[in-house]
Amino acid sequence: MLAARLKSVFNQFGVREGLYYLAAKALSAASRGHITFIRYHFVAQPIPETSTPGNRTSAKSTVRIVSPGDPVVASFPRPAEVIANRFANGSTCFVAETNGRFSGFLWLAHGAYEEDEVRCRYVLADPSRCAWDYDVYVEPDFRIGRTFSRLWEAANTHLASEGVRWSLSRISAFNPASLAAHRRLGIRKVATASFLKCGRLQLSALDRRPYLHLSLSARRPALRLSPPH
Repeated sequence: MLAARLKSVFNQFGVREGLYYLAAKALSAASRGHITFIRYHFVAQPIPETSTPGNRTSAKSTVRIVSPGDPVVASFPRPAEVIANRFANGSTCFVAETNGRFSGFLWLAHGAYEEDEVRCRYVLADPSRCAWDYDVYVEPDFRIGRTFSRLWEAANTHLASEGVRWSLSRISAFNPASLAAHRRLGIRKVATASFLKCGRLQLSALDRRPYLHLSLSARRPALRLSPPH
């Protein structure tokens, strides 16, 4: 039974990431959830120079950039203070609507992004060539359809018009399905980071400066990310 379980994990994640995954599960179980281990891969997705005709919007299915005072913001499935902070930090929000109903959103940040799952700040080394995308969400009723691709089409068109060539994001190393989906979009991995959390204590292990960072307060390391050459 154990051997079969290990084989399944290693087949799914690979040996190295599988060991990280097993360690994360063991720490969480042994500490009853008080200790968590989080591991991210940071990836860059190329911005296409041409649009995909099938993903264009229509009169019934639209995608637009919204501001904080737009009525549709009340439909967002996130806490109001989280949304307010995103707008205050200068993020751009693309909203999809189908027959007048909110069907999804996608967020872009320029320059830097404050991670909300762990304490870390992602700094884009070349904001003229890259942006940060996060929290791509589609309402359950619209997940079979083109809402997801239309959101990306609108965001890519917007970024291309600004001269941006890469969209960076982070993916959990323990989410192979998401990694596989992004690989089909031509992603390139640009960095990796791991975080060990126990209450307010956080140990960050990064693959570049500052490499290691220990914090018991709101202090957070800055991870500098560059697009592929």
